[in-house]
Amino acid sequence: MNSGYHVPVMLRECIEALAIEPSGTYVDVTFGGGGHAREIMKYLGADGRLYAFDQDPDALRNAIDDERFVLIHQNFRFLKNNLRFHGVGAVDGILADLGVSSHQFDDAQRGFSTRFEAELDMRMDQAGQLDAKQVLNTYSEAELHRIFGMYGELHNARTLAKTIVTARLVQPINTVGKLKEVVKKVVPRGKEHKYHAQLFQALRIEVNGELEALQQFLQQTVAMLKPGGRLVVMSYHSLEDRLVKNFIATGKFKGTVEKDFYGNEMKPLKAISRKAIVAGDGEVAHNSRARSAKLRIAEKV
Repeated sequence: MNSGYHVPVMLRECIEALAIEPSGTYVDVTFGGGGHAREIMKYLGADGRLYAFDQDPDALRNAIDDERFVLIHQNFRFLKNNLRFHGVGAVDGILADLGVSSHQFDDAQRGFSTRFEAELDMRMDQAGQLDAKQVLNTYSEAELHRIFGMYGELHNARTLAKTIVTARLVQPINTVGKLKEVVKKVVPRGKEHKYHAQLFQALRIEVNGELEALQQFLQQTVAMLKPGGRLVVMSYHSLEDRLVKNFIATGKFKGTVEKDFYGNEMKPLKAISRKAIVAGDGEVAHNSRARSAKLRIAEKV
């Protein structure tokens, strides 16, 4: 495994949460550097199977050479169709480690990181049409206001959108450096790092349709899990965590649980951990990505 690719967060907690049966069938929908997948493989017997998903071509280089393992080069929003294509009707556990891998952040050319000068790209799937440059240079002020407020949770989203729309009339905003220069006057003093991170997060979520993909994926997990099968999801920001939490609690993303004719709650999943599990101090000290991670576990009813 490429150890510099991505240090898996809460590896032990994720493996325990899956409650792996040696002969079971499991899915890792965010393969990346293969850290979680390799650990899952250690617990599988000869009849066990692991299917992994990753839309990033870079991840394909980390494929595991084992006949019990299949890597599917697709976004996890296509979970059901791809598993059915491989003859898989139902599985014992599904793991999702959301967000961007350390490798994607560290590859300057991808334009994910605020640390490097690069073209503003941010596509997780390099074949995707929409990139961050296009969002910044073609979206209306109202659309920019919406994504900065919703996905970046930036308090001055309206001012930021106006600033960008005004600046791009003079010159397109195509690089990390240019974007930082344009927004400099609206960034709170001393909070530059956090502000840039939230701004980049907003662009990345929009470019990759991350929240729509997450919702589509979660809805398909119910159909793909066997009764008693585990869903284990790790998220890194409140927007994702809220969707996961609501879905586990109610089977929906908004509103309350539906009830049947007799008033019984119709919930496809039950939460195994009442609250989200967070990384210990030791792990956070060694891996800064673990600081914001929240792990939620559910079981199919």
